[in-house]
Amino acid sequence: MESKGAYYITTAIAYTSGKPHIGNVADPVLADCIARFKRMQGYDVYFQTGTDEHGKKNEQKAKAANLSPKEFVDGTSALVKEQFDLMNLSYDHFIRTTDDYHVKEVQKIFKKFYDQGDIYKSSYEGLYCDECESFLTESQLIDGKCPDCGREPRKEQEEAYFFKMSNYTQRLIDHINSHPDFIQPVSRRNEMMNNFLLPGLQDLCVTRTSIKWGIPVDFDPKHVIYVWLDALTNYITGLGYHCGGESGELFKKYWPAGLHVIGKDITRFHTIYWPIFLMALDLPLPKQVFGHPWVLMDGSKMSKSAGNVMYADDLVDIFDADAVRYYILKELPFENDGNITWDLINERTNSDLANILGNLVNRTVSMINKYFGGKVEDCKIAAPEDEDLHACVSACRDKVADKMERLRTADALTEIFALFKRCNKYIDETTPWILAKDPQKGPRLSTVLYNLVDSIATGATLLFPFMPETSVAILRQLGTVPLPWELLDKTNNYPANGGKVTDTPSILFERQEMEDIIKRMEEKYANSEPAPAEDDMQKKAELHKELQGIAKIGIEDFAAVDLRVAKIIDCQPVKRAKKLLKLSLDDGTGVVRTVASGIAPWYKPEDLTGRHIIVVSNLKPATLCGVESQGMILAADSGENEVKVIFADNIPAGSKVR
Repeated sequence: MESKGAYYITTAIAYTSGKPHIGNVADPVLADCIARFKRMQGYDVYFQTGTDEHGKKNEQKAKAANLSPKEFVDGTSALVKEQFDLMNLSYDHFIRTTDDYHVKEVQKIFKKFYDQGDIYKSSYEGLYCDECESFLTESQLIDGKCPDCGREPRKEQEEAYFFKMSNYTQRLIDHINSHPDFIQPVSRRNEMMNNFLLPGLQDLCVTRTSIKWGIPVDFDPKHVIYVWLDALTNYITGLGYHCGGESGELFKKYWPAGLHVIGKDITRFHTIYWPIFLMALDLPLPKQVFGHPWVLMDGSKMSKSAGNVMYADDLVDIFDADAVRYYILKELPFENDGNITWDLINERTNSDLANILGNLVNRTVSMINKYFGGKVEDCKIAAPEDEDLHACVSACRDKVADKMERLRTADALTEIFALFKRCNKYIDETTPWILAKDPQKGPRLSTVLYNLVDSIATGATLLFPFMPETSVAILRQLGTVPLPWELLDKTNNYPANGGKVTDTPSILFERQEMEDIIKRMEEKYANSEPAPAEDDMQKKAELHKELQGIAKIGIEDFAAVDLRVAKIIDCQPVKRAKKLLKLSLDDGTGVVRTVASGIAPWYKPEDLTGRHIIVVSNLKPATLCGVESQGMILAADSGENEVKVIFADNIPAGSKVR
């Protein structure tokens, strides 16, 4: 496919003062879905996320944890990345605002603003919001509170540098008026215009002297650069922008950004301050900024202090990453806040993923195996009921593309699941179990099942940006591969002369009862209280500090690892864990060893039985989804969302690896 051009998409970088809750993770999940969809369409996509690490809150948290600020943010940044990676994000670059190249460019940008007269030194006396790390005017307050976080600001006085916002205000107003899609949704655009731009912008305070944890102004080092000037510029420094010099190839290729995906509470910073900074740098503005709504927990904004938070790792443990992605993308409206509870996500998983999708794939594959030994063939015995199914399939791609172009992921998912529902209806209309009773209707039955596989394959391909692992699992069961974009508005893409589905369909999503979920969470936290987020941060920071020299282990450390060849004598899927396979191994000791391994997305049980692999045999046993795992097999991660087991088929079981 010919490339449709470069497309740069970013998330707001996550602040590293605490463990990100599921509402924080919604931002990169949404951006990842858009990035994957753009790639599917043929765009050359570059996707960046990362962490925002300077500022007073981190300085205070580090002191409380008895760590230096850098040690603290090393740990918290690693924890943020861990939570993001659990959601299977496909980012190309993870930036940290403590990265050396970013720090140097921010200092150059500040100096450029100062030299050209956009920044001047004065003193500040007014209102400051510690939570948002932003300065406010009385006119911006709502009932005396910060308009973004709802907290009461405090009075602040200190020497500071200021940016002359008035130099660019009218130019920004003109840009917004001439680019009506620049700020999405429209309600955010109206808010920015009516509440901030049209009443007149105050000059923006861009340095602090009361804190030390920040990027110093190199020509006046008692000042550190205001966290938002530091953070916002990550979108260009991460691409290789060089202020006053020759920028890198990535910047030349991908800037301006196609889309900034941010939470609605930081729309002001991204649609007023950031465009003005870019104007001062004489750089083009991003094409679009999407201030998406919040994910509320049981109707309230998530807050660690209030105790109403949910974390990605807990949710993934219970539902798996794709089910969590589905809920976020389906239940996060375009404009109004969404809601999440354990009950709601379980209800959605059971109804949409287990009943509609999982049951469709399972019954289709089962019927093909039962009636035709797993073979799929289009015998071209058409009937009127085929036409409506084909029309639904042909229209689905462009309907989904239209919704995604307007950033409406929930509506796009609705279109995909309308196709899956239509497939279920087609089964009821054609009644394959009745056709199977009449041998003369075998060709018609074969055509019906072919139409089903062909239609599900289209839906599964379109599902990839939303639920990548599930998409791959469905296509593997159908015995096919993702369809190219240019064929997704057509039917009869499955090989007409035949294909073969998997011998045994695997369950995509298990139905769960809330009682079981509660029990599993209780077991997870048995004998210990969940660590407060701050304690979690400190442990992560300390661990990061300890692991700085991990690449330099002694020979005695390596010698302590018992690696040996083992033969896989049996392999079975693990219930309620579609990523896990249960391996029964002969490692030469005469005792069967059981290992649970997360390789199900890449290997079928029949592919592994009889093969020889390498196992770490002296790990402490661990229980995974009810299976006691007595070791770990060696596999390689290619970095391309593919894991390959390291086989040792020509070496006898029990042989030690030295």
